Formats: sequence, C-alpha cells, structure tokens
Amino acid sequence: MNSKSPKESALKCFVFFLISQPLIYLIQVPFSQLGWQLFKYYPYWFAYTVATLPMGFIGWYMKKDKWWGLLILAPILILLGEHFGQYLNITMFSFPKHILTTLFCAITILLYPIIIFNNKKIKIAGVSIAIIILIIFGFLTLNKPQTYETEILTNGGSQEVYFDDSYKVYLIDESIGTVDIRFVEQGLNDWVVHANFKKEGNTEIILEAPNGEKTVLDIEVKRRTYTIKKQIIEKNKRKMKKGTRTKNRNLAVFGRCP
Repeated sequence: MNSKSPKESALKCFVFFLISQPLIYLIQVPFSQLGWQLFKYYPYWFAYTVATLPMGFIGWYMKKDKWWGLLILAPILILLGEHFGQYLNITMFSFPKHILTTLFCAITILLYPIIIFNNKKIKIAGVSIAIIILIIFGFLTLNKPQTYETEILTNGGSQEVYFDDSYKVYLIDESIGTVDIRFVEQGLNDWVVHANFKKEGNTEIILEAPNGEKTVLDIEVKRRTYTIKKQIIEKNKRKMKKGTRTKNRNLAVFGRCP
C-alpha cells in the first residue's frame, strides 16, 4: 500500500513472493519427512507468484478508499476463506494440528478491511463481508467434515482374518469413525471391512463371528494412513472358505490413502 504507482505495487508483490516462497520451503526441508521433495509443490506457488503481478497492479487501486475497492478485495477474502475451511478440516480430523494456521486465516480475513481502508463505512462493510465468508466456509466444513475412507481388511488376505456378512464389526471408540462389511465385486470379488474414519486416534476394531468368536484389531488412525496390530481371541475353531484361522498372535499391518 506504500507504492506510488500500480506498476511499482505489482513489482514489489512479485519480488516479495519470488524470494519468500523458496525460502519458506528451504526452511521446512530439515523438519519435514519429505525433505527436498517438498519443492515438488513449488510450481503451484510459482503460479501464484506470477499471479501477483496483475493482483498487485489492480490491488493498488484500493488506496483510493472507494466502495469499489471492496470488489477488488473480495476475491482475496474468498480465497483466504477457502484456506480457512481447508485448515479447519485438518484441525478437526487431527486436532490440534494446524489450529494456529486456521486462526491466522480467520484473523487475516477480518483484519484486511480494517487495515486497507480508512473510510469507516467501508471498513464496517468489509468486516461484515469477512464475517459472512467465515460463516459460510465454517458451515460448509462443519456440515461435511473431512473423512478418511479405506478398506482395512480383506477376507483371508495378508492379515489371515476370515469373515463374511454373517459377522458383526464395530469400533470400540465410535467417535473415530464407522466400519462395516461389504462385498467388493470388481477385481477383488470378496468380503472386505470398509472404514470411514472421522478423526485421528487409537481404538480397537472388533470382528465378532456368529458363534461369539472375536478378532480384536488394535488400530492407530492418522489423516491418510493407519496401522493395525492384530490379536485373535479364539473360542471355537472353524473353517471358512479360504482356510483355517491362525493361532493367537500379533501382526502389524500398515495402510496408506491411495
């Protein structure tokens, strides 16, 4: 906002993003599991960096402190609102991860109209628009939160657990999500345990046979992965289509979102 012309504003924005974004990725490299692979996301931000040229040029006209300045600011507020919804989703699934990012987005949306404009009426209108954007994206996020859907067990698969639709399956901690038994025809043509996880956490999945025999699976759920440790409790041995159950033992199984 301290630029003397639209051209100067555009160049300042472009140079700032051109330098700052690679530095942000560079700082994250030692702390991320991806390491230098983090830079595979940089082309996405480079497109944003190029976009700052026209955005900075047009944005300069908000200095005029006119009502139409809100039309220039509105797309930025909507973009921030979308990011607010995305990070709120992550926070809800993996609390407290990204809670500060979520709050930063919300506060930034509210502060932009206050900082940019001097006219009191325009400020009030801008803050009102910001609040509406936060309410809309907050409602959309809360109404349809992020879930992690995956098949965690296959009848007679590598976990050597056997079941069909006569079995019951449930989670000890139902707040983490839901599980059910489904028959998958395409490719697999067998029974699977399908999971729809709503948040991270540790719990147990219980597979209960009609005769009361239970298979207990300790599971750790992450945002896009899960880890299973199996403990089988046998009361009556009986054969299923694909073979006989194994004796009591622990087995670690890992899964990842495709």
